[in-house]
Amino acid sequence: MTSTIRTSPEITRAPAELVERFREYPVANLGDAMDRIGIVDAGITPMWDGAAAVGSALPLQTVAGDNLALIEVLDLIQPGDFIAVNAGSYVDRAVMGDNLAQRFQAFGAVGAVVDGAARDRDIIRSFAFPVWSRGISPAGPFKHGPGAIGAPIALGGVVVNAGDIIAADADGVIVVPLARAEEVLAGAAEIARIEAEKDEEAARFREAAEARRV
Repeated sequence: MTSTIRTSPEITRAPAELVERFREYPVANLGDAMDRIGIVDAGITPMWDGAAAVGSALPLQTVAGDNLALIEVLDLIQPGDFIAVNAGSYVDRAVMGDNLAQRFQAFGAVGAVVDGAARDRDIIRSFAFPVWSRGISPAGPFKHGPGAIGAPIALGGVVVNAGDIIAADADGVIVVPLARAEEVLAGAAEIARIEAEKDEEAARFREAAEARRV
């Protein structure tokens, strides 16, 4: 039977060494370096405390409450991929749970972000696979399609192309276009330097305040 999932013939990946450099910076710094755009809307949040991941975007499009595309992508995952799913922002039926999360992890994906719902939060937390989603629902998915793998998607109001860099932490998710990667890294380094100076200044103020109280 012909699959209802369309797959792009070529899927771009960001170079692993480039992705690695993004791990130095929190999403907030990257967002500032991106002129505060490219940040996925605040309705998409981590499933468990402490989740953080950086990877090369592997975008998927599916219809609300259906996960056939998420199943078929298992044959295409490469180490370092960050699964990005447009599930229509539908939160009353999960498109992934612990079963898919374990397989994503086993095949080398660094995380998943779902503009839709996921489930099995406690189990996913137990094996520490980073997932961000718009909602949590115990309702399971259908497996009919249609869908697409590798084509550009919208994710929380942000365009995601295959090979863009996705960084996510407790604050949220940002998408950095591959063509802007070096520019954003340079900006984030400068922002981190300025923030370190401010932290040192704040520490001096605290020390002075403590001295006055003695």
